[in-house]
Amino acid sequence: MEAIMRERKRWGFFGIPWTFTVYTLKEKKLVIDTGLFTSVKNEILLYRIVDMTYTRTLGQKLFGLGTITVYANDKTSPTLAIRNIKHSEAFYEALSDAVEQDRMRMKLRQREIIDIDSGEDFYDQEN
Repeated sequence: MEAIMRERKRWGFFGIPWTFTVYTLKEKKLVIDTGLFTSVKNEILLYRIVDMTYTRTLGQKLFGLGTITVYANDKTSPTLAIRNIKHSEAFYEALSDAVEQDRMRMKLRQREIIDIDSGEDFYDQEN
């Protein structure tokens, strides 16, 4: 599966890519690779993403960085902060478009009422 976009987490000082975290947006999932000595790969299926926010502090603006916070119906990463990436606004737009396309592909819609206590998935099939 071809990557739509790939970004590396950067150190806040001058936006230097001195970290070992890579965020890869693919057609059906967001993949997070972390670690140098011990590598961990985590993924969030795009149709499970419920909401996203895009923020930029003054320091991030100075160095051309930004943060995207992803809220997902995912067991391992219900809230994921994609911090200090270089092309943050483009990544945010690409992620938003990919989430909508994946939901349309699967013909899913999100329910308006979310029962947080039950821990169930809140997606149902359209008729």
